[in-house]
Amino acid sequence: MKKPLSVLQKTIAQPVTMEGVGLHTGSSVIVRFVPAPEHTGFVFRRTDLNPVVDIPALAEYVVETSRGTTLGRGDAKVLTVEHALSALTAMDLDNVIVELNSPEIPIGDGSALPFIRTLQKAGIAEQKFEREYFELKEHFHFEDEIKGTEIDLFPDSDYRISVLIDFDSKALGRQHARMDSLESFAKEISPCRTFCFLHELEEMYNHKLIQGGDLNNALVFIENPVAKKHWGHLREMFGHPDLQFQSAGVLNHRKLYFDNEPARHKLLDVVGDFTLIGRRLKAHAIAHKPGHSSNTAFALAFRKYMLGKESPKLTKDSLKSAPKQTVFDSAQIMQFLPHRYPFLLVDKIVEISEQHVVGIKNVSINENFFQGHFPGNPVMPGVLTIEALAQAGGVLCLNLMDDPGGYWTYFTRIDKVKFKGKVFPGDTLVLKLKLIEPIRRGICRMEAQAFVQDQKVVEAELMAQLVRKS
Repeated sequence: MKKPLSVLQKTIAQPVTMEGVGLHTGSSVIVRFVPAPEHTGFVFRRTDLNPVVDIPALAEYVVETSRGTTLGRGDAKVLTVEHALSALTAMDLDNVIVELNSPEIPIGDGSALPFIRTLQKAGIAEQKFEREYFELKEHFHFEDEIKGTEIDLFPDSDYRISVLIDFDSKALGRQHARMDSLESFAKEISPCRTFCFLHELEEMYNHKLIQGGDLNNALVFIENPVAKKHWGHLREMFGHPDLQFQSAGVLNHRKLYFDNEPARHKLLDVVGDFTLIGRRLKAHAIAHKPGHSSNTAFALAFRKYMLGKESPKLTKDSLKSAPKQTVFDSAQIMQFLPHRYPFLLVDKIVEISEQHVVGIKNVSINENFFQGHFPGNPVMPGVLTIEALAQAGGVLCLNLMDDPGGYWTYFTRIDKVKFKGKVFPGDTLVLKLKLIEPIRRGICRMEAQAFVQDQKVVEAELMAQLVRKS
């Protein structure tokens, strides 16, 4: 069997801008889509804040799911991201920064089509690194008992989605929609508009929850007959003097693009919310009664599952034989790192890939720290073992950059540290690190473990940031 051709990561060829109004805030907003380097992913950037705040499009940053998906970081938020994310994914993009000068993505006509048309103007540029897919090997099931939602993911050779909605409603009953490939999204899914029921719209309008909403950016379904004496008030409230209020169905000012347009819009939302998994999928998703709350909860659960599969725990068995091949010697390591004697704590790199690194530190009695740690009982300080791991991890991260010598690497966080054994003079310290997730916005998260022979002496999760040298 031939190996499938690799797919390169993609970004947009040039910046492109769109303007609009936020559905919930009613604020005018200018959105600028900007090309981004490899491994950036999709990032929302609040340029109206000082300092500017970047919010990655990942499930762990979801902070609210009422009438849309909201991402947040600290006090900064970006509302209603799902339509933009669905368009970015459907346009076969991997790395784009979405700059906006207001807290909410514009609603447009309530569909993803305005975003598709904007991105089409920007064009697409291929990048140097391969796209990272997650190919599912087994059935994954998610259930939200409160919402009555079930989402199943099955192995597939492509990315397919099937959606079933059921509102137990005279106006909007059971509907099904299916997408067999993202290639069909622009024509068959992206024009489909968001929808709600008339009684919901009235309630939200009265509570000023949709300050940027009107009847041009949503389909409105009538569930129960509206008293004729109430028609005038509704026409005035919505600014449509010719509205007719039949006993059940969609308001007469809009025609459906498809008989199952609501189900197709739910599928559109699923594409956007599932983008928060942070990886392209080869799977068939079947979603029963999806909604933003359940979609994003699924995305978070599956993301944890996926990262666990991609980052298997390092074991003693992997170190039964000490690695011998030298990939980078100390002179080459110094081309990556600014550290010098006596603070360069990695002697050589013996394995390296786009996801992992193995380094060696030969611990000598001549190490300067043994003079005081401790006289008569020389033990390598645990914090220096952590530093040695960090330096090896720095080589891993910088090796993925086009200009490895053009960056500083700074520690930003250490988590889950456990010291499990002592390191003595004469020991060979084996430093093993693996990326927990792809590098995004210069942030590197790594699982780190240090061994002496087959004995683990330190384990931790490390985070560092790559900062371009001025």
